Formats: sequence, C-alpha cells, structure tokens
Amino acid sequence: MKQRISTKNKGNPKKVLFVCTHNRGRSQMAEAIFNRYAPSHIRAISAGSQPAERLNQTVVNAMKEIDINISSQRPKLLTVEMLDSADIVITMGCGAEKACPAAFVQTEGWQLEDPEGKSIRTVREIRDHIEVKVKHLIKQIEKGG
Repeated sequence: MKQRISTKNKGNPKKVLFVCTHNRGRSQMAEAIFNRYAPSHIRAISAGSQPAERLNQTVVNAMKEIDINISSQRPKLLTVEMLDSADIVITMGCGAEKACPAAFVQTEGWQLEDPEGKSIRTVREIRDHIEVKVKHLIKQIEKGG
C-alpha cells in the first residue's frame, strides 16, 4: 500500500508512528534511525500493542554499531492519542495491524523479519533494511507524498 502523506497537522512538525506488537526491536530501530536522518520538523515515535518489558539486547547492540544508542529506550504502549497525532502510521510486519487500534487508521505495512532470537548478523541485516526504508520514507515526506 502506498502511503498518502497526511496534512492534518499542517504547519506543525510531521509525526511518524512505527507500530510493532512488542515495541522491542523493529519499531524501536525505525524510530531511532528516522530521528537521526530526518529534518528536525519531522519526528518519529514507536509503540506496541503488547509492549515487552525491555528492548531486545541484540537490537541494542546492533544499533550501537552504527552509533545510535537506544539502551535508555523502553517499550511503549500504543494509545489512541498516539494514533490521532500521527501523520503516518507504519506497521512493521508483525501482524500488529490486525491486533491493535492501528487497524482503524490508514497504515503502510513494512514486511520485516522479526529480530527476536536472531543472530547479531541477521539483526544487522534487518537494521540495514530498516535504514533503507526509513531514508526512502523521509524523501517521500520531504517531497510532500
């Protein structure tokens, strides 16, 4: 599904919401990578429909390798307020679009492998794939859709 860039917050910073079930891997990587590369008027947050207690440590380590420290981040519960304030909602291929309120808003689904239980090598590949997709999304947003 091609994402339509919303203008509901015209004049305010755009907000991207990355949603995953547990908010302990893919969505956290996407949020951090997005916020590194996006201009300051565009921000990202992430959340999960069933947030875990803590981040996946292999994900934290893989992000440190590219000089992004997410060790202080915590999984967050997806709320209706987050959905309402987001211009763009992206699900991370974890089925969250069927199990959470994100099913009621327009979303773009990124089919990404789950890093849970994977080797650092595989998590790096997932991270790098997310980085490519995030950079493409930023370009789309800057072009206005």
